[in-house]
Amino acid sequence: MTKPTIVIVPGWRDSGPGHWQSLWAERMQGAVRVVQDDWITPSRAAWVGALERLVLGCPGPVVIAAHSLGCIATTHLSDAAAARVAGALLVAPADPERRAALTDFAPVPYARLPYRSILVASSNDPFCPVRLAGAYARAWGSEFVRMQNAGHINIESGHGDWPLGLALLQSLTDEPTALMAAHRDLEPFVNL
Repeated sequence: MTKPTIVIVPGWRDSGPGHWQSLWAERMQGAVRVVQDDWITPSRAAWVGALERLVLGCPGPVVIAAHSLGCIATTHLSDAAAARVAGALLVAPADPERRAALTDFAPVPYARLPYRSILVASSNDPFCPVRLAGAYARAWGSEFVRMQNAGHINIESGHGDWPLGLALLQSLTDEPTALMAAHRDLEPFVNL
C-alpha cells in the first residue's frame, strides 16, 4: 500500500509559527501544506479549488489534518478529490454562519464523508459551539473527540506540538513509526 501524503489545511488567517499545523508541516517528511491566495477574505471556490489541486496532485492517497475553516473547506471537496482522501483529522471546525467573513462557506455540507474522519472539538471553542461540532460529527460520520476547555485548539489556547492530535493523526495513517521519527521529542507523551 502506498504511504499517504499528509496534507495540512489551515483555517481562516492561516496557522502561524508555533501552531501545531505549522510545526507538523515543518517536521513531517513529505507533508504538504495548502496555501491560499487570500487568508483574510476567504472564498469557498478559491479555498476548495486550491485544496483540490493539491490533493489531486499528490502521487497517492492523502490524509488531511485540517483546522477551523480548513475543516469546512475539506467537507466541500469534489467527489474526485474526496476519493483520494484516506482519512481526515478535523480539528475545531468553524461555524461559517456566525462570522460575516466566512459566510461564503455556508451552508456546511451535512452528508457522510466517504473516508474515515476524526473530529476534535473543545467544550469552550469561541468559534464553534461544541453541540454544533457534535452535529457535524454525526452528519459526517466522524469519530468525535471532545476536549474540555481547550479553546480553539490553537497556539492561543496552548496547543503547540499537541501530542494528542499527533496520536489521532497516526491512527488515520497507520504510519506511527514514520510520524514519530519527526517527533522524537514527543515520544514520552504519545503511547504507541
